[in-house]
Amino acid sequence: MAFADLENALSKTNEIELTTTGRTSGRESSRIVWFVRQGDDLYLLPVTGSDSQWYKNLLKTPQIRLAAHGTESDARAIPVTDPARVDEVVESFREKYGARDVESYYPKHNVAVEVRPS
Repeated sequence: MAFADLENALSKTNEIELTTTGRTSGRESSRIVWFVRQGDDLYLLPVTGSDSQWYKNLLKTPQIRLAAHGTESDARAIPVTDPARVDEVVESFREKYGARDVESYYPKHNVAVEVRPS
């Protein structure tokens, strides 16, 4: 499906399924993640920052798959390491999900991920 179809589904949910390729196994691995939109841009925040396994996986293979509400799309993950940009993404997560939950579930804020259509 097209990335545009996925974008429409994002307005109906607070969670999406992220699939990455294992950096050593080469096998696909999926998990449910939170996301935010900033204008037309889509961002993910690894729970344990740069220590998150799925983040390490996308550093090796930036092609990912996202799914929500019966739609699915391949995408490209772009690491965000600039502290100011990461802080902006974290703030967007706080606004969407609540500061208390973000601080509870996301203890390390040193990276984020921008998602682009592949």
